[in-house]
Amino acid sequence: MRILPKRKPSVAVIRLNGVIGGGRGLGGAGLSDAALKPVIEAAFRKKPVAVALAINSPGGSPTQSALIAARIRRMAAEAEIPVLAFCEDVAASGGYWLATAGDEIFADDSSILGSIGVISAGFGLQELIGKIGVERRMYTAGESKSMLDPFQPEKPEDLEKMDVMLKAIHENFIAQVRARRGARLKEDGLFTGAIFVGQAAVENGLIDGIGHLEPVMKARFGDKVKFVEQKPKRGLLARFGIKGAEAAPEAMLAALESRAIWARFGL
Repeated sequence: MRILPKRKPSVAVIRLNGVIGGGRGLGGAGLSDAALKPVIEAAFRKKPVAVALAINSPGGSPTQSALIAARIRRMAAEAEIPVLAFCEDVAASGGYWLATAGDEIFADDSSILGSIGVISAGFGLQELIGKIGVERRMYTAGESKSMLDPFQPEKPEDLEKMDVMLKAIHENFIAQVRARRGARLKEDGLFTGAIFVGQAAVENGLIDGIGHLEPVMKARFGDKVKFVEQKPKRGLLARFGIKGAEAAPEAMLAALESRAIWARFGL
């Protein structure tokens, strides 16, 4: 009888790098549930001893953050495989939402974490168009259809509606953190949008310890553990570096949006 060699334990690594929901559309490079679905499913399908999330994200879409984290949790429950999250430069706002998909969360001493809040930003251009001789024309059906139009002065009723929306999303974020971190949290000041660095995040229960992916996993599963990084499949044109010319304007706007979000954390 042939005796097969014992297979080395493996850890599936999923890299969650970038703005969440950013770069949507042609050539988009942001994190989305649709794009990550095959990556996440492949990671659990191979029956590793654990799945490691390597996170480096300043946040982005709250809906995509929730969808991605929920998919990871569903797969983990179905496969009965532990998930450990490892935060790199930053796992803030939606990036921290992703980290809560882990059963345990680790970070570097200098990692930026938290920012459990919601932000919406825009521009007011109503004075500019008047100065350059442009007349704004807009036709709507529905009293709220033109809410927060950047080419009109802000209206108190629009600001009230926006406040209700932001508070609802914030409460959803808080509920996610409480559900996943439970009694580990020291809740005073955690949900104000404040950020925490390294050890301060440990002390406040946002993460479980200071540690890096490979050393932590080797300590758990032995020095012979194999790391298998899951990568999305690229289309045929992308493999040859070919991008549609029509993607350039959208890619530029996505890059500017991404740069602004990273800049909030000095990165």
